[in-house]
Amino acid sequence: MGNDFGATSGVRLGGRKKYSRGQVLKMGGALAAGSVAVPWLAGCGGGDVSGSEITIAAVNNPQMEDMEGLVQDFKKKTGITARFQFLPENDLRQKVTQDVSLNAGNFDIVMVGAYETPIWAQSQWLEPLDPMFEQLGQKERNAYDLGDVLPTWKTALSYQDQLYSLPFYGESSSLFYRKDLFEKAGIQMPERPTWEEVTGFAKELHDPDGGINGIAMRGLPGWGANMATFVTMMNTYGGRWYDENWQPQLDSPEVGDAIEQYVMLANNYAQAGITSDNFPECLTLFSSGKAAMWCDATVAGGLVSDPEVSEVSDKVGFAYAPTAVTENGSHWLWAWSLGIETASKNKEAAFEFLRWSTSKEYLKLVGEKLGYARVPPGTRVSTYEDTPYGKNPWTDVELTSIETANPSEPTRDPVPYTGIQYIPIPEFQQLGDAVGRLVASVVTGDLSTQEFQERAQAEALKVAKEGKYLKS
Repeated sequence: MGNDFGATSGVRLGGRKKYSRGQVLKMGGALAAGSVAVPWLAGCGGGDVSGSEITIAAVNNPQMEDMEGLVQDFKKKTGITARFQFLPENDLRQKVTQDVSLNAGNFDIVMVGAYETPIWAQSQWLEPLDPMFEQLGQKERNAYDLGDVLPTWKTALSYQDQLYSLPFYGESSSLFYRKDLFEKAGIQMPERPTWEEVTGFAKELHDPDGGINGIAMRGLPGWGANMATFVTMMNTYGGRWYDENWQPQLDSPEVGDAIEQYVMLANNYAQAGITSDNFPECLTLFSSGKAAMWCDATVAGGLVSDPEVSEVSDKVGFAYAPTAVTENGSHWLWAWSLGIETASKNKEAAFEFLRWSTSKEYLKLVGEKLGYARVPPGTRVSTYEDTPYGKNPWTDVELTSIETANPSEPTRDPVPYTGIQYIPIPEFQQLGDAVGRLVASVVTGDLSTQEFQERAQAEALKVAKEGKYLKS
């Protein structure tokens, strides 16, 4: 089959509760055998860090690129030079996982998510941040104000009651749509639409001859790419990865309904070449006026509303992520955060950068220099309280979506895991990637729905058995 994205994942597993090093390495792809990571756990020493250089590995999204443009402010304040290495999301995960697991120290600061942080902390690949905060003076602690960080993220980014990364921005998912196209067609977007309604709107507004796609969708295979959309769709259609005994459920009728809905939208009303597109491509498509709708990360609200980068900035409406048979798991929960590699030789300088880049001061700097539509959202209570950012038209949907996303009840039926668009086990990265390739193969016509479900079920069963999650 010419475009079969569904090659076997090769997932292999170690222990069940305390993950082995080899098990966690699987999250980033195969590494050279025999490499031994010896964590260096030296803390901050309070020395002079002026003149230091640090390297940051980050996903290539607009918010991080904005930071690179503002980093001279940090250098003026501290004398520290910060250099960035930007990578696409899938490449970033693999490269950073390799670096931290091999104790290479090529990066001082790494951009990690809510999924990786506690697992990497357990493996001692990230430096605990609480001791660093404790060494600050009271004035510096008050200025940073950890109490202002949304409780959701302080929990998600901790391990054994220790904070291991700081949120740079937080997000859920929501629906963006073109108010002008809806008005012209005489249709109205509900505040809380269903996938059935969204499909009807996409059909009504799809006009490829006029350069308008009914909907923009992620289609690039990957657990953080097409699976971010598909898993929330699977959840809201009543599907789940596993039942309470870790028996796979990917061959259920509910999952079948979700894949058929996803593929129908992708093939009939979405952009051509969808299996090459992730968040950046969909953002470009929608911002250039070539899509009537787009369901994706709430962080895009400011981007599609910024007249400097969006051709439709004054025409965008905001709604909650679509639902089907249940609201559970219909909108995801994610934070991109910044952590310090245990192998970093510049921990004190790295901590200075973390404090600057996730502070109230930095958010104010972005607002004043680049506009409040570009402020990294979803991390601090104060961002939404009587500020120019909090008055933006998308922020009510954004904050409500973040606060109502419930990783403890991600599906209609009970499950043995937490997490909405991911399962917090080391094997999920490769399992999610494998199923993402299968989803893409259905879109391209190389697999039927039945074949997809059979092969996805087999992948999930392999994880449950080899990881010893499966209960008899």
